[in-house]
Amino acid sequence: MSKLRILNFQLSLSKRFPLKPVKWLSIKDRQISDLGLSYIPNVEEMKQVFDKISEKSDKISENNLKSLLEKLGKTNAACEAKRMLEVADLDRDGFIDFNEFMQVHKKGIRTREIQCAFWMFDQDKDGRISAEELQNMLEKLGENHTLEQCRRMIKHVDKNGDGFVDMDEFLAMMTRTMELT
Repeated sequence: MSKLRILNFQLSLSKRFPLKPVKWLSIKDRQISDLGLSYIPNVEEMKQVFDKISEKSDKISENNLKSLLEKLGKTNAACEAKRMLEVADLDRDGFIDFNEFMQVHKKGIRTREIQCAFWMFDQDKDGRISAEELQNMLEKLGENHTLEQCRRMIKHVDKNGDGFVDMDEFLAMMTRTMELT
C-alpha cells in the first residue's frame, strides 16, 4: 500500500511539474575556460629563472634539476629530473641551454601551470599564501628573507588588503609582464 502512495505522489508531481526537454549545449554555447589560456613568457624573467636553476652557468644539468625538485619536496626527484632532461635536451649533449629552455615554453605558460605554482606556495591549502608560507618556500629555494620582508612582498601583491595572496592576485602578479598567446 505504501508503494502505491509513493507512485501516486510521483505521478501527481509529474503532472504538476512536467519535465522540460533538455537542450544540449552546442560548441558555440560553451565558454572558453581560463585554464586553457597561455601566456608568452617574458624573456628577461625566463633568463633569471634559468640562471637560478643552472646556478648561473650556461646550462642546466640533471643535477641542477634534481636539486631543484628535491628542494620542492619531490620524492622521485632523480627520475623526474632525468625525464625532464630527456624531453628538453634537444641536441642530446646532456644539458639544457637557454634556447632549449625557451623551446620548452614556446607554446606559452598555461594558467593551469601558474595555478600549480600557487598550490606549491599555499602549503596549508586554504586558498591563500601567507607571509610565513612565502618565507618557507623561498627558504626551500635558497632565498633568505625575513618574515617582515615577506609581509612587504605579500602587501605589494595583495589587492584586497586581507594580508594574503589569493589565486587571482597570484595570477595577476605572475602574468603582469606576459602577453596572451
